[in-house]
Amino acid sequence: MFTGLSAFPLTPMNETGIDEMALVQLLKRLASARVDSIGVLGSTGSYVYLNREERLRVTQLAIEYAEGIPIMIGISALRTRDVLQLAEDAQKAGANAVLLAPVSYQQLTDDEVFSLYETVTKSLSIPLCVYDNPSTTQFRFSDHLHGHIARLPIVHSIKIPGVPDFDSAKQRVEQLRAHIPKDVSIGTSGDPYAVVGLTAGCEAWYSVLGGLYPDICISITRAALGGNSVNAERQSAFLAPLWQMFQKYGSLRVVATIAEIQGLINNPSLPLPLKSLDGVARQELGNILADLQLEIPLC
Repeated sequence: MFTGLSAFPLTPMNETGIDEMALVQLLKRLASARVDSIGVLGSTGSYVYLNREERLRVTQLAIEYAEGIPIMIGISALRTRDVLQLAEDAQKAGANAVLLAPVSYQQLTDDEVFSLYETVTKSLSIPLCVYDNPSTTQFRFSDHLHGHIARLPIVHSIKIPGVPDFDSAKQRVEQLRAHIPKDVSIGTSGDPYAVVGLTAGCEAWYSVLGGLYPDICISITRAALGGNSVNAERQSAFLAPLWQMFQKYGSLRVVATIAEIQGLINNPSLPLPLKSLDGVARQELGNILADLQLEIPLC
């Protein structure tokens, strides 16, 4: 399940709770598009803002409406104790894999991060994907640490940050590949650079935009992994105005605003103090959607 397009949907919510109907709507779209896997409770799923009960409910809904598509559940939390509880919940609910980032208020050491993954993998019977997201966690993995973790039982993939240019991306993938087992896949995140990552040797795209527009993201992924880099680059270039908005405002705010504009979720949809775009930025995004003729039909 750690190849192809892994789509990461929003967790629509307000200050009274999760909007379950809106979440189900998003999940049904991904199931209908037959994405390769669905990743819930990642950064796009606002996992860090939810309590254990809310995260379990999101997990249950994802598994119920996935229609057989593999589900990966984010289990990241500040304390190892809490990660272990979330891992247990995910397994009992029927998840196919879990996603774990080294989240902490205090800066972590390499030894502490390895201990986290070592402890968690001992409690798991399903695969784990390492979430390398330094812009959020402020922790930077060395290749040596990645290699050490990747040799733990049931570690099957590493989700790395996007790299802007092909030569640098290819070098990054080759350097990391030299440190990890052959059966551990490397997946790219950072949607604006997904095609670069896929053509440079990554096997998966862990995608924010895929959670809203699975069809075009599947097409890009298939083209890139199938050796048709020109087609993949053309389709990604078509989405350049959205990539620019991602870089300017953050992908979570942008995709939440898109979903609100198109009536798929209600406004507000993010946990305070986070807010979707408003004013000039919202109008700019609306104009981009109209120009690109991107529409989300309701299920």
